[in-house]
Amino acid sequence: MQNNKPTQRRQFLKGSVALAGGALLSPDLNFYIQKSKPKLSEEVLGHNGFRYRVHQEWGNLNPSQTPVKNCHEMVMDSQGRLIMVTDETKNNIIVYDKSGKLLETWGSDYPGGHGLSIFDEGGEDMLLICDPNIGKVVKTDIKGKVLMTLQTPHELGIYKEDMPFKPTETTVGPNGDIYVADGYGSQFVIQYDAKGKYIRHFGGGGDEDGQFQTVHGVAIDQRNGAAPTLLCTSRAHNAFKRYSLDGKYLSTIFLPGAFVCRPVMDEDNLYAGVCWSRLKYLNQTPNSGFVTILDKNNKVVSNPGGTKPEYRNGELQLMVQESPVFKHCHDVCIDEDKNIYVCQWNANQTYPIKLERV
Repeated sequence: MQNNKPTQRRQFLKGSVALAGGALLSPDLNFYIQKSKPKLSEEVLGHNGFRYRVHQEWGNLNPSQTPVKNCHEMVMDSQGRLIMVTDETKNNIIVYDKSGKLLETWGSDYPGGHGLSIFDEGGEDMLLICDPNIGKVVKTDIKGKVLMTLQTPHELGIYKEDMPFKPTETTVGPNGDIYVADGYGSQFVIQYDAKGKYIRHFGGGGDEDGQFQTVHGVAIDQRNGAAPTLLCTSRAHNAFKRYSLDGKYLSTIFLPGAFVCRPVMDEDNLYAGVCWSRLKYLNQTPNSGFVTILDKNNKVVSNPGGTKPEYRNGELQLMVQESPVFKHCHDVCIDEDKNIYVCQWNANQTYPIKLERV
């Protein structure tokens, strides 16, 4: 019988070269190879039982096909899908599964796509999208069909002409009321009913207890079975401020050093991305973000990427970035296994990072 081994070897080598050449020519194949071998950091971040390993490349996609500018916010729908908003109009909404696989994209109308909230309406997932660049808040279904556009404060006559409106975030109350944070504008929280009818506005810019400096986010707090209240970010104050649902100031959670974004509730805990920390003097320092986690008593228990929380005589001490894993943490999303997905602003157009609970 004729020996075919040399021929077989040549064919194998020829096929291998073709595959290598194809990988060099095809960004999709390169991406597939990269995604099939995710990198999990050996470094463990966090404190006091809230500790995580870093999947730096968890959300990486092919930037030539699915680009991002800033990964602003992420929510999880009733099917366990992770939905993220970006200000890239080629694909404003990017939908992942929990393995980091791309499921779908949609949206091209939000050049400043920034705030993303999800809520249940009659058993269906609904979204609220904020775009501060065009001063618009819209309600859509899970596929992006616009169902309602909220009237602006100027259309309502509650803002003077020279007062900017640049909404950054929304949340929905137990009765369906919609709260809009004018975080990059005139620093009010504006309350509408479920049909978009204006109810009231409160806050405004300033340093008094009931005022804001960058009211970047809002959330309903129903932890511990307590009566629901509204938590509002006051980022430049390094604080969350608590209000009744009819806009009365109640209290402040001071987080020294942490320029926090929106509060995210999960069971008894409150999570937030920290966009900057105070590494120099009293002002925010670029590329100094981390994640902060508070317990049911609003005590900081862990700062993944940041310094260990320390209390002296009951007073929380300055918190800053410790590990340079993050640049500017803009939002977090928590799954049922208590993993954290971190979206970043101004992070060189990089994709979300996964923190795996250990």
